[in-house]
Amino acid sequence: MKVKYLISALVAVCLGLQASAQKYQVIDKTVAVVGGEMIPISEIESEIQMRRAQGMSSDRNMRCELLESMLESKLLLMQARIDSLTVNLDMVEGELTQQIDRVRTQLGGDEEVEKYFGKPVYKLRNEWRKQFEDMSLTQQEQSQIASKVADLTPYEVKQYLDTASVDDLPMIPEKYQLSQICIYPDREAAKLAVKEKLLSLRERIINGEKFSTLARIYSEDPGSARKGGELGMASKTIFWPAFSDAAMALKPGMISQIVETPDGFHIIEVLEKKGDMFNARHILIKPQYTQEDQDKAFKTLDSLKTEINNKAVTFQLAAAFYSQDPATRTNGGQMCDPNTGSSYFEKDQLKPADYLAIKALKVGEISEPVSSLDNEGRNGNTVYKIIRVDKILPAHPATFENDFSELQVLVKNRKQHEAIGEFLDKKIEETYIVIDPMFAECDFSRPGWKEKIAKE
Repeated sequence: MKVKYLISALVAVCLGLQASAQKYQVIDKTVAVVGGEMIPISEIESEIQMRRAQGMSSDRNMRCELLESMLESKLLLMQARIDSLTVNLDMVEGELTQQIDRVRTQLGGDEEVEKYFGKPVYKLRNEWRKQFEDMSLTQQEQSQIASKVADLTPYEVKQYLDTASVDDLPMIPEKYQLSQICIYPDREAAKLAVKEKLLSLRERIINGEKFSTLARIYSEDPGSARKGGELGMASKTIFWPAFSDAAMALKPGMISQIVETPDGFHIIEVLEKKGDMFNARHILIKPQYTQEDQDKAFKTLDSLKTEINNKAVTFQLAAAFYSQDPATRTNGGQMCDPNTGSSYFEKDQLKPADYLAIKALKVGEISEPVSSLDNEGRNGNTVYKIIRVDKILPAHPATFENDFSELQVLVKNRKQHEAIGEFLDKKIEETYIVIDPMFAECDFSRPGWKEKIAKE
């Protein structure tokens, strides 16, 4: 498992948008030297600027935390160069592209980006590429230090348990192992109804009605509907490919044909295009299902539940023959977390409708038919299902017998955390470091930094 220690801080620091220091009348100066690396005050202030832009408050403590993160990053970067680590160029280019697209989308295009930062986009790209290259090396060095911590033996995990206080033991939340049988409503009929509705709206727009007015009334995208369907100037990469391809093929003022994405069906009007960015309006409508659809599915599911309870058929066999969910029908209906692959779910990982259906059930019991959502698209598609509770693991303090794997990961992560901390403490002692007295009152997490503050 990859160590997460420091990464969030390093990403925040390394990706801090380097706004022009002159914009805020900051007189730049070096506030820390780490070996041959310098940290100017402008780097700290530009990150503060970005945090303010995002609605976060800033104070002296935030500046102290940012400086300490930068100092740690410099120590790791220096060691990465000593160890002859190489930059992951694919990662750098991928992250750089995402960073550029996010900023262009947030600010509204290249011209606004250049105005905000006070420099051309190509210069920003070069600066950010260097930051991502440094971050690549820093993360690799951190992982290299952590990788020296070997997998723990059962004896070492047991030793940890014997010496840890009860308060230090992790609480394992209640978990469920579940199986399901799913039936989808008649999607084709619902899709046809949506297409007919969108074709009618498209015709009304072509005949002179305002796209924005109809978007406010009919669009099922709440974020854009209240703005007349307008999405704002954004990079094409942040949308579904089918949506972007359709929008980029349009001239401003043109109305697209119907476009299908995992979110539903759209018609699109492009307002403006700049390179690979565009501002568009859209009307989104999702397939809706009738009470008749639900009643039909519920009747089938209720019959299956009765047959299973009467032992006329097993749940696994019924799932294999009747379930329409390809992800679970082939393994007897057993549900798995699509993100982790685990067959155990905490209640917060379940769809709300699924949890309400099973929360009062005992092991072996099957829920009443329920309308829920699958994992397709941003919000999921309607699906009807019955759910069986296969196992329930009650919430409890972690034990060696029942939670060895969780404890092994926990103890290994702590040892990796300690290994990185020991590396940093040692490097603080060995490395030439000078910190400006303006940070003398900082409550650094590592006491070694205090000894590096220059005397006034």
